[in-house]
Amino acid sequence: MAVNDPIADMLTRIRNAVMAKHERVEIPHSKMKVEIARILKEEGYVRDYAVRGSGPQQRIVIELKYGPDGERAITGLRRMSRPGRRVYRKQKDIPRVLDGLGVAILSTSQGILTDHEARRKGVGGEVLCFVY
Repeated sequence: MAVNDPIADMLTRIRNAVMAKHERVEIPHSKMKVEIARILKEEGYVRDYAVRGSGPQQRIVIELKYGPDGERAITGLRRMSRPGRRVYRKQKDIPRVLDGLGVAILSTSQGILTDHEARRKGVGGEVLCFVY
């Protein structure tokens, strides 16, 4: 089945897996999704990710992270820029997610960056999603 918004599909799969307390989730591969998974790992929202398979059958396997009592590391994922409504922000207008407790993921001219990295590098871009 064709997906109009692959990033929203990725976020929905992760959100559903976290709500169902799954250990891992599989997502169809794309370079942008791998970069988003990398940021989720660097920021401590997921344990690990790996690319499996080859060719058009490649998948990203994301191992989800939970606390010692089963509390979720990801409490919310929100898609900001959509195919029908793109959201772009200058460096000075990049939003803070929960006063810095969450992370905004942006697509910039220097690659996929968190809001902190984009501010530090002085670049703006398309606000892909919020993670908190």
